Amino acid sequence: MIAYLRDEPGADVVEALVLDKTSSCLAHAVNLCEVFYDFMRAADENAAHTAIADLESMGLVVREDMDSQFWQEAGKYKATIKKVSLADCFAMALTNRIQADLYTSDHHEFDPIAASGVCSVKFIR
Repeated sequence: MIAYLRDEPGADVVEALVLDKTSSCLAHAVNLCEVFYDFMRAADENAAHTAIADLESMGLVVREDMDSQFWQEAGKYKATIKKVSLADCFAMALTNRIQADLYTSDHHEFDPIAASGVCSVKFIR
C-alpha cells in the first residue's frame, strides 16, 4: 500500500489489484495503522488521513477481525517466525482466514515465509 501511495516500484501492481473488479482487495486495520503512522511520521496527520482515504476510495476493504482465534494465530506467527513484525503476522492471519494471497514488496521478511508455506505470498517487485 505504501509502495502504491508513494509511486514506488510495484505501485502499478498494487493499483491493478485494488482496481480489479473481479476480486476484492483487503487489508487488516493493523496494516492500515502502519500506513497511517508511516505517513504521519513523514509528513503530518492530514497526510496520514489522506493516504487512508485514498486507499479506501479505490475500493480497499478494511477488515477488523480480532476474535480470539484470529489474534492467537497472529501471536503464534510472531512467536515462531523469526524477524517478522506483528503487523505482518496480522496480514498472514487474515490471508489464511480468507484463503487469499498476501502481496508485499518485503523480500527480507517474506522470502522465508513464502518458502515455508505459512501463507500464500506474492511479491509486487
